[in-house]
Amino acid sequence: MRHDRNSASSRARSAIGVILALAAWGAQAQPAASKLELDVEGKIGKTNDASHHAYHFTEAELLALPVHSITTATTWTPRSTFTGPLLADILKTVGAYGAQVEIRTLDDYTYTVPVSDCDRYGVVVAYSMNGQRLKISDFGPLFLIYPRDAYPGELTGALGDSKFVWQIKALVVK
Repeated sequence: MRHDRNSASSRARSAIGVILALAAWGAQAQPAASKLELDVEGKIGKTNDASHHAYHFTEAELLALPVHSITTATTWTPRSTFTGPLLADILKTVGAYGAQVEIRTLDDYTYTVPVSDCDRYGVVVAYSMNGQRLKISDFGPLFLIYPRDAYPGELTGALGDSKFVWQIKALVVK
């Protein structure tokens, strides 16, 4: 009988060890909380980094920009209200003078949009959807939003969908 208790005790310790190991692994595997920040470089007249090549927006700076909302559906979301600064306001803050903006994402995807889209569509760099901050798991921390519902002929289909870029980390003005 003593052998059975030791065996049971040993199995319990092993099980606890496995559970703790899995919990530790799971904690490491979770993505870090998405920081709300943005780097802008390229053809810009104002920088704030030591090398004078980029403008780094902190969360406070992004939240201090005028807030705008677009209510629209996307291919990936139902009709929702997306909120954040206008892409035009971000570009104005850094003194951008290029004709295109390359958008870079956390997974190293890039897509280029014309600066003229700012005036035509009032593009928003959203940090929230329906009042909730975007997380990496749901298009965050930043999601480029166009008013698709207002321009269905221009912003639907593969070409329109390609303009909706999420998990944005940087912009390069060209």
